[in-house]
Amino acid sequence: MAKKSFFSRAVLLLVVLLGAVGISGVVILKGSCVSEPVELFIHSGTPYSTVLESLEEAGVKKMGLIKMVGEYKDLERNIKPGHYMIGKGANAMGIVGLLKSGAQRPVKLVINNTRTLEQLTGKLSEQLAADSVTLYAHLSNPETAKKYGLKKEELIGIFVANTYEVWWTTSPEALTDRMNREWKAFWNESRTAKLQRTGLNKVEVVTLASIIYEETKNKGEMPKIAGVFINRLRRGIPLQACPTAKYAVGDFTLKRVLNKHIQHPSPYNTYINRGLPPGPICIPSIAAIDAVLNYTEHNYLFFCAKEDFSGTHNFASTNAEHSANARRYQEALNRRGIK
Repeated sequence: MAKKSFFSRAVLLLVVLLGAVGISGVVILKGSCVSEPVELFIHSGTPYSTVLESLEEAGVKKMGLIKMVGEYKDLERNIKPGHYMIGKGANAMGIVGLLKSGAQRPVKLVINNTRTLEQLTGKLSEQLAADSVTLYAHLSNPETAKKYGLKKEELIGIFVANTYEVWWTTSPEALTDRMNREWKAFWNESRTAKLQRTGLNKVEVVTLASIIYEETKNKGEMPKIAGVFINRLRRGIPLQACPTAKYAVGDFTLKRVLNKHIQHPSPYNTYINRGLPPGPICIPSIAAIDAVLNYTEHNYLFFCAKEDFSGTHNFASTNAEHSANARRYQEALNRRGIK
C-alpha cells in the first residue's frame, strides 16, 4: 500500500512536469514562488488546508504547484509547527521542504514593563505559541516555583528584563528553564559579590529593585532611593512606598495615593507591613537591580516627588523636612487638579 501511495505521488509530480507547455519540469520546480520574504506561524494541530490558505494570503504564488509538490512529499502528514521565514525567491520544493523539516526561525522574546503574573502571561502569549491560560497555569503553580527553589510569589523575579532569542514553539516548562539559566548567568561573580553589602538575598534585591523602578525611571536617582529604602529596612521602619499600595489595591492608574489606599489590607502594602513584600511588584530594569547593589550611602530616610513634576525627588533625613517637602508636592497636585 505504501509503495502504491509513493508511486501515485511520483506519477502526479511527473504529470505536473510534463504538463508544463514550453517549459521544462526542472525550470518549473526552480521557479520562484515568493517575491518578498514571508513570515509564517503554524500552530500545532493547524489543518493543512489552513496552512495553504495562510501561504496564499501571505502572497505566495504558484499555489497549485506547491499543493502538487506537497502531496508528492506527503507534507500534510509531516508538517511541523513553528515560526518560519520563507526567503525571497523560494521555489515550491524549497517551501515544502522547509515546512516538512521543521527548520523554524527563532523569535525575539521581549520581557519588560510587566507588573503582574497575568500581565506577564498575556505578553508572553503574544510572542509565543503557548496561550495565556496555559502559561498562567504553569507560572502560578507552586510546584513550578519550587523547582527553582522559590516561592510562587517570587518566581516572576527570575524573568530578567531583556530580549531573548527563543523558539516560538517553546513550551512553558522549557521557558522557565531558560529563564532560570538566564537568571543564574545574570548573577555573575561581580553582582553576587555585592550582595553582602546590601544584606539582602537575590530575590530580595529584585523585589526592592521593583519598588524603585516603580518609583522612578530616573537612573541617576535610583541608587540614592535604594539607599533610603535600605536605611529604613535596617532600622525596622516600614518602607511606606506608594507603588506597593497601588499594587495592593490593583489600580496602577492612580495618580494620587490617598489614606484609603495606604490602609488597604495586603501583604504587599508596605505602609501597613514592615520589610519587603512577598515578591517583586514588577519586572524591574537591570539598572534598578544594579542600583540596589550599588546603593548610595547617606542618612536620608525619606524622599518625595518634587513639586515641579520634573520626575526627580526631594530627600530628607527628618520627618519635619519630609513633611515640608510633601506639603509642597500636595499643593502642586491641588493646583493642577490632580486627584
